[in-house]
Amino acid sequence: MKNRICELLGTEYPLIQGGMAWVATAELAAAVANAGGIGLIAAGNAPADYVREQIHKARTLTQKPFGVNVMLLSPYADEVLTMLLEEKVKVITTGAGNPGKYIPAFKEIGTVVIPVIASVALAVRMQKSGADAVVAEGCEAGGHIGELTTMTLVPMVADAVDIPVIAAGGIADSRGVRAAFALGAEGVQVGTRFICSDECTVHQNYKDMVAAAKDRDAIVTGRFTGHPVRTLKNKATRMMDKIEKEGDIEAFEKLGAGALRAAVVDGDTQMGSVMAGQSAGLVNDIKPCRQIVTDLFDGVEF
Repeated sequence: MKNRICELLGTEYPLIQGGMAWVATAELAAAVANAGGIGLIAAGNAPADYVREQIHKARTLTQKPFGVNVMLLSPYADEVLTMLLEEKVKVITTGAGNPGKYIPAFKEIGTVVIPVIASVALAVRMQKSGADAVVAEGCEAGGHIGELTTMTLVPMVADAVDIPVIAAGGIADSRGVRAAFALGAEGVQVGTRFICSDECTVHQNYKDMVAAAKDRDAIVTGRFTGHPVRTLKNKATRMMDKIEKEGDIEAFEKLGAGALRAAVVDGDTQMGSVMAGQSAGLVNDIKPCRQIVTDLFDGVEF
């Protein structure tokens, strides 16, 4: 046990794999767990039965602890959280909302609760609610994002709370991990780098697009909706940009409906939503999760 995150999670490395909807499946979560970190299954907008099946599948692939990411805006969030109480998973992370009312029940069964936050105010609120740690996620991350960068958010959160802080957003190699610790984090959450892993089940087209991404390919769409999302630019994002300038939210949401599944499952990387962070520009190969984890912590002291 090297630090507070390792002690909290029961892992070899202070690492959480990001809870990427449609991407973070049982296979990926188990592979990261076996490599010494905490792998997450993403509940996304899925019903409880699907998430339970994924948990049971992961348990056939690893004896190590893993967790589930819950998107609190999902219409299935309540039933998923009730199911997670029954399954007694080691860790839950939460996004898109405040999990405060659920924390006491999870604390009673020993589940570690780690909300993903994008502001100091929410981090402080989560500490008061009993969260075990927080993931401070900068806007470099893929998917739904806040406004502050990892460079500024992490040290401000670390100064504001006493619970451990896990840095996320823009981390894809050991340089990023060392930087996160220098900023005051005690662990890291990594998402985009794990898309390009052997064990990740996304369509090969998706992996290839992430691996080929350059420095300016990860852009933000949907700011005018109040829910900005970072994806790799393609035909769909160019159409979204035009719609955004026209201010047509209904047309924007219609174009985005089902787009993530189209990219992840069907391999449509032109009209699908290829969610990835700015760190995609640092990812240029596909390799096993164990090698990715080893590389992330190469020469890192924690």
